[in-house]
Parts: sequence; structure tokens; C-alpha cells
Amino acid sequence: MQPTNIQIFNFSLTYNSRRTTEINTSIVDGYVGLLDNLSTDNKLDLISKLTASVKTDLTNKKSSFKKAFDAFDSKKSAEEIIEEIRNSRVSTRQIEAF
Repeated sequence: MQPTNIQIFNFSLTYNSRRTTEINTSIVDGYVGLLDNLSTDNKLDLISKLTASVKTDLTNKKSSFKKAFDAFDSKKSAEEIIEEIRNSRVSTRQIEAF
């Protein structure tokens, strides 16, 4: 496989078929090198924004999961719901004569 070069800002990342974690580590290391020139206040601001971003991502993931598998909400008892379901069943089965 031919190596692929990716240009991110002013740092290059070359990979063949390395694992994703190795690639991500290289990318993070590259960003750290870029951030060395920032002032302390800018670094703290960046940390704050990244933290807020991660918290938002986690909240959205939890919310999406709950929406997908949200609990059924009813004031009826389980027995009433079961009885309602059973009574609403309709059989359209027709037995044909031979």
C-alpha cells in the first residue's frame, strides 16, 4: 500500500496502515506542537472550550440513547395495558376448505 500524506496546518502525518489510535496520537502531538506558541490565557480558554465541547457531546449521546429507548409512560396499570392489548387483537385468519 502506498503511504498517504495528510497536511494538517503545518505538520504532516504519514501513515500506511497504522492503527487509528496511533494516527490520533500523532495528530494530537501535532496540535500540541502548534499550541506551544499560544499564551497561557489562550491555552486556558482553549481548555475551557474543549471541555465544554466534550460535555456537550456526552450529553447529546446520552440524550440520543434515551430518545431511542425511552420508557413507555402511562397512568394505566400493567394489567390494564395488557388487557387493552389483548382486546385490540384482530384475527383475519381464514381457513380455506380443501
